Amino acid sequence: MKSFIIIFSLVVSGLISGQPLDAQNISKGVTSISFNVEGVCGMCKSRIENSALVKGVKMAEWDKETHILKVVYNPKKISETEVHQAVIESGHDTEKIKASDEAYQKLPACCAFRDGVENH
Repeated sequence: MKSFIIIFSLVVSGLISGQPLDAQNISKGVTSISFNVEGVCGMCKSRIENSALVKGVKMAEWDKETHILKVVYNPKKISETEVHQAVIESGHDTEKIKASDEAYQKLPACCAFRDGVENH
C-alpha cells in the first residue's frame, strides 16, 4: 500500500508539473523495466510479485493475462539481472533466464506452466 501511495503521488505531481511521466521521470535514481515471466494463476501472481520484491525494488506487478512483470527499482541497489535471478529462484522462467528444474518442481501442480497448464 505504501508503494502505491508513493507511485500515485509521483504520478499526480508529474501531471501537475506538465512534464511527461515515463520510466526515467518517476523519481531520480529510480527506473522501471517490464519483462515476460511464465505463470498461470493467482498463486503464481503472488509468488512472482513477492519474489521480485527484494532490496532495491520499490514495486512489482505481474499481469496474469499478458505475463508481463513491471518492476520499479533503484539500479544503484540492484541490477536488472538480479531482479530476474530473484524471480527464477521462485520457480518461474523469465524471458532472459530459465528457472532450475529443482525450483520449478517445487511449484504446486496447478502452477506447472511448462507442463501445459492453462491460465486459471
